[in-house]
This record gives sequence, C-alpha cells and structure tokens, in this order.
Amino acid sequence: MTTSHSRRNFLKMGMAGASVLPFLRAMPAAAQGSDTLVIVTGQTINSLDLHRTGTNRPSYQVAVNCYDRLVSFGTKEAPGGGLSYDYDTIVPELAESWTVSDDGMTLTFKLKSNATFWDGSKVTAEDVKWSFERAVSVGGFPSVQMRAGGFLRPDQFAAIDEETFQITLDKPSKLSIPDLAVPVPFIINSTVAKANATEDDPWAMEYLHTTPAGSGAFKVLRWSPGEQLVYERNDDWVGGPLPAAQRVVVREVPSPATRRALIERGDVQMSFGIPDKDAAELAELDDVDVFSTPIENCMHCLCTNTQFEPFQDADVRKAVAYAVPYDDIFQAAAYGRGAPLWGGEAEITDTAWPRKTQYSTDLDKAKEHMAKSGYPDGFDVPLSINLGLASWMEPTALLIQENLAKIGINATIEKIPGANWRTAALVEKRLALHLENFGGWLNTPDYYFFWAYVEGNLFNSSNYRNDEVEALVEATLHMPVEDPAYAPNVIRMMEIALEDLPRIPLYQPALNVAANGSEGYEFWFHRQLDARPLAKV
Repeated sequence: MTTSHSRRNFLKMGMAGASVLPFLRAMPAAAQGSDTLVIVTGQTINSLDLHRTGTNRPSYQVAVNCYDRLVSFGTKEAPGGGLSYDYDTIVPELAESWTVSDDGMTLTFKLKSNATFWDGSKVTAEDVKWSFERAVSVGGFPSVQMRAGGFLRPDQFAAIDEETFQITLDKPSKLSIPDLAVPVPFIINSTVAKANATEDDPWAMEYLHTTPAGSGAFKVLRWSPGEQLVYERNDDWVGGPLPAAQRVVVREVPSPATRRALIERGDVQMSFGIPDKDAAELAELDDVDVFSTPIENCMHCLCTNTQFEPFQDADVRKAVAYAVPYDDIFQAAAYGRGAPLWGGEAEITDTAWPRKTQYSTDLDKAKEHMAKSGYPDGFDVPLSINLGLASWMEPTALLIQENLAKIGINATIEKIPGANWRTAALVEKRLALHLENFGGWLNTPDYYFFWAYVEGNLFNSSNYRNDEVEALVEATLHMPVEDPAYAPNVIRMMEIALEDLPRIPLYQPALNVAANGSEGYEFWFHRQLDARPLAKV
C-alpha cells in the first residue's frame, strides 16, 4: 500500500464546482456534523442481504458493517504505510473464544455473553445456528462460499447451550476458521427473520433485502437505492472498538469527475474505489491521502466462454492471448498501478499466485494460431464490459478490440449496467467474451481455482470444465499447504489453466481510495468499505 499527497489544484476545482452543487443539495443536514463521515462511491448497492440471489459486490459492505461474524481477521501495517487486514491472525468478533478438537473435526465457539441485536435481544447460539443453516441452504454464491470452508449441511451445526455453538466437519480443513471471517457467515436475528418469513420465503429473503436485522457496529438508518445508504452507529456493539463516527453517509455518485471534485475540495471525507488515473493524479495533492493496495489473489482477466463455439477451439484461445496488448492496457487502464501478469516463464516451479503467464503481445503468433484454427477467416463476437467498472474495462476493451481486428476477430463492445452485470456474467454465464476481475477471499491459489475454474461455481464465467482440474481442486482445497502433495498439485492445475486459457490474465489490480479529512482506512480482501475504523479529522 502507498500513501502520498501534494498540493491541492484549485484551478481544476473552479471547473468542477457546478457539477458538485446537485450533490451538496442532496446531502442530509447531519452530514454537516463533526461526527458524520460522508463517503462517495461510483458503485450501486442493490440489496442489503448478501445471501440474496443477484446481490452485487458493492452490497457486501452491508454484511461487514451491519452484521457480526463469529471471528474476524486482525489488522497489520501495510507495506508503504496504512493498514490492511491480516490473513494470518484470527480475532474474536461475536465469539469470545473457540477450540478445535485434536482431530480438527469439531469447532466449538463460546459467544460473548453481552452481545445483543439492535432490538436489545441477546445473541444466542440458536441465532448462529439458524444463520449458518440459511447460508448453506439458500444456494448460489453464499452456499458455495460456505462449502469452501467445509460447511455443507444444516446437520453440521448445533447450539449446545445459549452461548455455545458447535460445528462438526466432515474432514479437517485449513480454510474452515478463515472462512468464518469472510462476509458470508454473518449472524442474523433469527426471531425477527422468522417473524417475517413465509411459506414461499422461509429464509425471509424479501424482508432482509431491505431491512437488516443484525448486531453489527452500524444500523441502516436509510437506504435510497441508487442514491445513498446512511449508517447509524450501534452504541451497544461489542464486536470490536466502537466506531468514532455516529453516522456514515455512503453516496452513490456515478461520475468519476464529480467524485474527484468532491474529494479535492474536501466536501466529502472519502472517495472509495477511485479510478487508477485519479489515484495517480490525486497522489500529487497535499491535502488528499491516496491508498493504492494491490489486491491479493485477484486478477483482471479477459474471459473466453466455452459455450461460444469458436472459443471451444484451443488455437482461437491462444490467438486471442497473443493478440492482447498487455502493456498498453496496463498503462492506459491501470496507469501502472498494480502488477503485470504477462511475459513470464512457461515452466512453473512454485505456487505463487497470481503469477506472470507465458503469454505476451505477439501478433505473428496470434495470426499463426488463427490460421491453424477452425476459424481462419475470423468471426464476430460481442466483447462485454461492466459499466460499473468502466474506468478500467472501457479502455481495456477498446485496446483489445483494436488488436483482435488485426487477426480477423470483429469484437463489438457491449456495455452492461453494473446492476445487471452479476446476473449476466456470473449467474447466467451468457457472455461470450468479457472482462472480469475475480479476487479470492481466502489467500491460497487452490481457493482461487475453486471459484474460477470449477464448473458451475459463480466466478467461472467461462463455463470451463476440466476433469483433472476438478480433481486437483478437490484434493488441495482442504489440504495443509505444508503437505508434500500440495505444491505439485497446485503447480499442475496452474499449468492446465494457463494452457487451456478460459481466463487470460491481464494484470493484478490495486484498490484505490482517496481520503480528505478522515483517517483509519483499512484495506480488506473483499474490496468493500469497512466503515468501522474510520474517523473524521
């Protein structure tokens, strides 16, 4: 992570002022106070329930800020300054303590006796049990995420007494405890949820979509979809240090230029997830702190969907990989922030991931592969991008489109609204050629492969299947990294994936955040706002 600042540029602000006025008129009066933080983001929150089908990634922040988990990750100093979560340190949240049986099969958690939900009722082991049963039963992303930690079925969970919760695993797993610290296994007030459930909706999906029921650091005071989310501090929170801010206003501002103007002049205290270009330029200003953190276990990729006939041809996929203008993309879309993932050695000798691939821009090789393929005269294909991530996807797509045309592939750029992207790309998996940016929450390569290369799993947007990869993922997912079989298995799955190329790695991105009048920002693997440690200065 790097932090940097320089002199504020007042000339730019004069031109931007007019576009800021509508935002300021929309600001709640409370935002004027010293105990209120105002944060802008370009992404849309489409649900307050992470377990709901179609809930998008920006919405995950609600699970972080409004709900508790049994445990969390610790905090460490990030290289270059600032703070980051610490994957190697597990700390209590709702659980006061926990034990693991000698055989690694039984996890027992003692809950904090003073933990309460927002309505004042006690958090009990029955609430934890119901919440975990919900997570493994609703299907889709939440249930697959639980499965990564070995949490498969409701019968694995037991409330031993009011304050003791127990999990019985089918086999020991290195991912079980860390998987309890990701946003998915959050604890819901089961009494409130059951009171608002129906026969057709036994998990109260419709109710919790708009009305959270948690014990977390913040309550939702107001949610205006497409406009803003207002958090209000829960003064009875016992999951960690009480937040300094009484209220946090998260405003959705689609225009990067407007968000930049607001943070430059100090009208807001944070701009979350800023474009790489703005990060590079704002880092030169005195009054703005810019945090750019390379995202662990994350890659920006060009994905070829195997349901689209030409991409069933290995030579076509190789042609595309050699046609990609990697360096131009890294400079134009990432402004050099993050890490290159091309031009490496073909031989893989370690388990580092992400890693540089053996591919680089070589149009002659690309043309050779096209000539050998079943499509020597080329073909037409839509190249889909997420408008919610247009700052990097649009310049990347334009550069790819230009080079693909040189080898006979006519790519038409299809722009999909951010609110619809997850359904199209990840749920329906219907995009023939598209950009994606999955990052694995648990920092091991086998976990990344579990999500992105196993048939049917959410982030396998390429509809890829390889029987050997499936077997290797199954073998390594729960295996300790020190097991002698672990490294050879992981190396083999990498070799297959980089030969088959359902995902063509472009670069490892950075998450950029600008602060002006706030402190305490902490980077998290889930790439969403954690408002709990933030304070106004």
